[in-house]
Amino acid sequence: MPKAKPVYKRIVLKLSGEAMQGDRGYGIEAEALLSIAQQIKEIASLGLQVTVVIGGGNIFRGSEGITNGGIDRSTADYMGMLATVINGLALQDALEKEGVFTRVQTAIEMQELAEPYIRRRAIRHLEKGRVVIFVGGTGNPYFTTDTTAALRAIEIGADVILKATRVDGVYSSDPEKDAHAKKFDRLDYIDVLNKGLKVMDATAISLCMDNDLPIIVFNLRKRGNIKRVVLGERIGTVVGPEKSR
Repeated sequence: MPKAKPVYKRIVLKLSGEAMQGDRGYGIEAEALLSIAQQIKEIASLGLQVTVVIGGGNIFRGSEGITNGGIDRSTADYMGMLATVINGLALQDALEKEGVFTRVQTAIEMQELAEPYIRRRAIRHLEKGRVVIFVGGTGNPYFTTDTTAALRAIEIGADVILKATRVDGVYSSDPEKDAHAKKFDRLDYIDVLNKGLKVMDATAISLCMDNDLPIIVFNLRKRGNIKRVVLGERIGTVVGPEKSR
């Protein structure tokens, strides 16, 4: 039986910081980190070019620092960017223990820890079969890691953004709180914006819409789902132009 082939050549996998914390509720849980690393290894072994954008909410979330700590918005956002660097280094370590060649590129220069983000260098790493982890957000306050994922995906010519979440797609309301929430199999970008659906922030959605970049929202907690998505299985919710999938 022939080996299944991915339907994409180059992807951006968007992970929240919460994906790293497992059931702990904070920080980095070894079991959750290992699961993510093994699933990334699985898709990289298919010949797919894989990049990852990771959040930092399991360590520090800028919006919470403003609300609860009275921290200046710019300072809080920079603190959140540093949290993404911690997560990126942890993921790099886990991937390399699995035998996956990995590079971390950061939008905030810190030479002792990671490479600076350079678009052409990132693409070259991908062509050599390395997984590239983008950290440090865009390097600017007032932008989320959702926007980072959209921006990097467009810059490197990715085919799709895979948005990993705790639920199996996009719903009309929070399915963990509303038993009557309706799941959408497909949405146009403008529907997401008009309905205020919690897919990605408005800046990220607008960037994807302007560049016809599809987003697939799926449940990361079900092991193997990343592979199912890249092989073209219809799971989760597709946000994008009519021609995608």
